[in-house]
Amino acid sequence: MKTQKRAPFIVFEGIDGSGKTTQKNLLCRRLSAIGIPVYPTREPTDEKIGRFIRSILSGNAKADNRVIAALFVADRLDHLLSEEYGMLGIVQSGRAVICDRYYFSSYAYHSVDMPMEWVMQANSVAAGILRPDITLFIDITPEKAMERIRKNRESTELFETLARQTAVRGNYLKSFELTKDAENVVVIDGDRPVSDIAEDVWNAVKIYFE
Repeated sequence: MKTQKRAPFIVFEGIDGSGKTTQKNLLCRRLSAIGIPVYPTREPTDEKIGRFIRSILSGNAKADNRVIAALFVADRLDHLLSEEYGMLGIVQSGRAVICDRYYFSSYAYHSVDMPMEWVMQANSVAAGILRPDITLFIDITPEKAMERIRKNRESTELFETLARQTAVRGNYLKSFELTKDAENVVVIDGDRPVSDIAEDVWNAVKIYFE
């Protein structure tokens, strides 16, 4: 294992319904069980800006797509730099951060409505502050994702339509190609038993904890 000055920063990505949150939770439990201090978190956050974003996504508030993209940037920078809960300070203190969504989500979702170059530039400060050691993309078809969403939820959010999920998955793959020289992305087949996916996740990340 290469020498690190800080604890690992691991991000889970995927379209809605991909199972990434389940895998994040399983990884956090596995790390805790072997005595590794871990900080599970997510974006949008549960802080003030993140809560406002969630109210927009659930349809309880309205905003232009450009405003939504900018709110995500603000929430992300607060998530990184807050003295109370900032991820940068947490990894520097030696606690591994496992995050459900980060800037690749912005690249994928917001680029449906605006140029990806704009979205990447808007998030470049966050990328410069803290880049994931590894991004795990749990990949399933949009059709399968929508089937899961309809089965498991009473209502859908703003971005949860088949057409949009299809566009978002395409944007994820495009953004991975555009950033392949700077980012460490592992694509994992999410259309398998949860335990099989979890083993692939562990095999991808265990090097950071040896």
